[in-house]
Amino acid sequence: MNASVDSVTAPVAARTAPHATHRFRLLLRREYWENRGGIFWAPVIAGLLSTLLSAGLLIVGIWFAHKSVAEGGSIQHNGVSLNGLDLAGLAQLMSQDDIRQISEGLALTLTLSASWPWLVMIFVAFFYCLGALYDDRRDRSVLFWKSLPISDTSTVLSKVVTATVTIPVFATAAAIVTAFLFLVMLSIAIAAHGANPIPFLWTDGTFLRFVMVSVAVLPVYALWAMPTVGWLLMCSAWAKSKPFLWAVLIPLGLGVATSMTGLLQLFGIERHWLWANVITRLLLGTAPMTGSDLEALGEAMQSGAQPLDLMTVQGFYSNFAAPSMWIGILAGIVMIVIAIRLRRWREEG
Repeated sequence: MNASVDSVTAPVAARTAPHATHRFRLLLRREYWENRGGIFWAPVIAGLLSTLLSAGLLIVGIWFAHKSVAEGGSIQHNGVSLNGLDLAGLAQLMSQDDIRQISEGLALTLTLSASWPWLVMIFVAFFYCLGALYDDRRDRSVLFWKSLPISDTSTVLSKVVTATVTIPVFATAAAIVTAFLFLVMLSIAIAAHGANPIPFLWTDGTFLRFVMVSVAVLPVYALWAMPTVGWLLMCSAWAKSKPFLWAVLIPLGLGVATSMTGLLQLFGIERHWLWANVITRLLLGTAPMTGSDLEALGEAMQSGAQPLDLMTVQGFYSNFAAPSMWIGILAGIVMIVIAIRLRRWREEG
């Protein structure tokens, strides 16, 4: 009896409160599991569709090549006539310049085939931010989360990290796997027609360069997306209904009004300045392409340079030299702070 009484009356050891970083990791896991369809499955399915399309195009191309051979077709290279499918013989006649051109074409094709997960990422991140704070209030689950020892700041920041880091990381991983599968399919096709695919596809560093650049530029576009993420989260925290209309119509209406009235010209500002410097930053920041990138791409195309020459880590990180980059980051931080305040005070009517 005494032992049982002692066991009942013995003080319970105090539990150590979980560390703030541990709680934040749990919030990130919550965002992933609640949005796994968009974060994980959407880029994976997009990559698989791209792979299937590439496989279909490759099969069609091989079929047409066989048909051409059956009809007596051949390839003329350096004055030598080759069977249209004699890739081994064609490889022996290629110069270093020919191989370089193939490498450039391969890099472009590789980028295009792997771009599908990134295209899906643009929409996933956009609509995730729009519903991130609004959905909690709509289904009243915000009351449950507010009852936990989790601050509004941590909750909103977990959504910021999900939009700027988690979603792009999963999309980039899917893009890299898609590019690898494309190269594997191409290697099988080349090997099946008598040539060694390794010198053409794997030794020039095209795939390694693609992987390194894709991973290295993730911080650039995480910060580039800050004003869009901040604006969408602020609208998500503020709107009582239809946050999409508020987030889109307000910037578009402001842009149309200033363009039609020429109001900005009264202050010495170009008529369409607002579209290029404010509205696109608020609505299109989830796209992995900055204004400086687009300008450099346009100049490269006009000068006849290869657009792939711009795909360097130094080129992408040169965006930090532009004042618009830092202004956008600051504006995004301000709007995220406002979203935190709105979540703390906002009540459904």
